Amino acid sequence: MKKLSITLSFLILFFVNPAFTNSLDDAISNPDRTPEYMARDKYRHPKETLTFFGIESTMSVIELWPSRGWYSEILEPFLTNEGTFMAADFDPNYAAWTPKVIKRNAANRAKSKILSDMKMITLFKDEKPLYDRESVDMVLTFRNLHNWLKAGLLMDVFNKSFAVLKPGGIFGVVEHRALPDTSIEDMNKSGYVTEKLAIEYAEKAGFVLIATSEINANPKDGTIHPKGVWTLPPSLRLGDENKEKYIAIGESDRMTLKFIKPE
Repeated sequence: MKKLSITLSFLILFFVNPAFTNSLDDAISNPDRTPEYMARDKYRHPKETLTFFGIESTMSVIELWPSRGWYSEILEPFLTNEGTFMAADFDPNYAAWTPKVIKRNAANRAKSKILSDMKMITLFKDEKPLYDRESVDMVLTFRNLHNWLKAGLLMDVFNKSFAVLKPGGIFGVVEHRALPDTSIEDMNKSGYVTEKLAIEYAEKAGFVLIATSEINANPKDGTIHPKGVWTLPPSLRLGDENKEKYIAIGESDRMTLKFIKPE
């Protein structure tokens, strides 16, 4: 009778606790997600985006630079039961500000009901590989390309992502989209990157572009702002200056690109 009780308790935990879910809908609607993050689903379209990339609950997935864990709060419970999820954190030597941010993010994870046990690796800016060669099914990055471009590390990140993926593995990219023909100098200032540049770098690493999507497009965003992309929500770098105007625009216009590592 005791054994039956333990079994029933486990089954109840399995079906009720979001940490055991393998449903993308359940992971997105998980009440343990940060409320402020959930409020931004209307801009970031997590279900449509992850479905477009072809994610499955049995996959091994690395998210590059998750920062505070907006997508990690969805990916961790979605993958934890049948798959594997790893988040590649900042290199402490990347910049003067990274040790402080790493400490902040670790404190956030420690307090989180979702992320406290998340497996962390490091995306180093030197020759160290991201993870074991040809070991994962998918690598994802959300709104990070501009940082690596400015630091002169974009090609290195793409190469490391290519190396860690299995043949047939998927590299999914979401990035603030610059107007065509924007110079690299202006990309570095604004935080927006042209779709052409992103594709060229990925193809140089060996990836093949297999699909693009307008899931995360925002036609209200003209992309030319006083403080670049950080003028818009959620940063709102201008404070109260024209705040309602930028809130009405919403978050940035974004490209969504799906690449494959050839078999």
